[in-house]
Amino acid sequence: MPDIAILTEDELRKAVQLDLTAIDKVERGFAALAAGGVIMPPILSMDIAQFNGEVDVKTAYVPGIDSFAIKVSPGFFDNPKIGLPSTSGLMILFSAKTGMVEALLLDNGYLTDIRTAAAGAVAARHLAPEEASTACIVGAGTQARLQLQALCLVRPIRKALIWARDPEKASSAASQMTKQLGIEVLPASDLPAAVSQTDVIVTTTPSSAPLISAEWLQPGQHVTAMGSDQSHKSELAPECLAKADLYVPDRQSQTELMGELRAALAAGTVTKGTQFDDLGAIVSGKAAGRTSDAAITICDLTGTGVQDTAIATFARARAQAANAGITIEA
Repeated sequence: MPDIAILTEDELRKAVQLDLTAIDKVERGFAALAAGGVIMPPILSMDIAQFNGEVDVKTAYVPGIDSFAIKVSPGFFDNPKIGLPSTSGLMILFSAKTGMVEALLLDNGYLTDIRTAAAGAVAARHLAPEEASTACIVGAGTQARLQLQALCLVRPIRKALIWARDPEKASSAASQMTKQLGIEVLPASDLPAAVSQTDVIVTTTPSSAPLISAEWLQPGQHVTAMGSDQSHKSELAPECLAKADLYVPDRQSQTELMGELRAALAAGTVTKGTQFDDLGAIVSGKAAGRTSDAAITICDLTGTGVQDTAIATFARARAQAANAGITIEA
């Protein structure tokens, strides 16, 4: 039986950071999804409402990659009240040729955070105005900070506003990101104003009610919505999708069930049966992205298994090169 590599969160953090290389790996995953041949089953999702929790299981086989990942991702959003992080989980790598377990990546959700932020960067790279210099981040948690960091890698952001329901968290996040990124990051108390006056808006919350209204959106803006990854969540008012000149799902079959598209279909602001080009089609040049400086674009990110296989295989290769982790006999 083949040996199994075991890598801890600390080892994976040292091996993989949110940088252009990680973004490029995730971007190639989206391109592979558009090229065909990827096997990506529907997300297995379990809602544990009693404890404000959820668990998602995602996977994808990508032709040309010798391994595939199965990722288990819990999110329990009351955890911070008892001193625990909201997200955790692990990834398991299997041989695509034999099905044997190759590695356990005990990342506690770190790789999910990185690949999710990287997907936000991919969306901005292809849809946001090239000279976008201002951003509004909705939310103040880990993903909010990573999304701003990722955005700054692909666009010349000079000023950002952070809005959160808890003003203290927004202020803390703004202070941290100012020091980390060396740009002006301020807490915002007026969400409509913050949205209306910025070039790029990124929503990063687990909200079950819309936070962004269509009338706040202005010509030339780009919106990345990544918090709606369950059927009960929604960050954008359904009218936002109707107002957009271009709506881009990461995978339409998913966003129809659990993304912002689901809410728009239910509200009737998007006609059932309308087909949209997925992000992978735009990444690979099969479909056009932003075609006008005045266009309003929206990218709906629910998280795909192809992202997990991309980041997991990348992390394992980086860790192996650094001789990190331990190996056990199966």
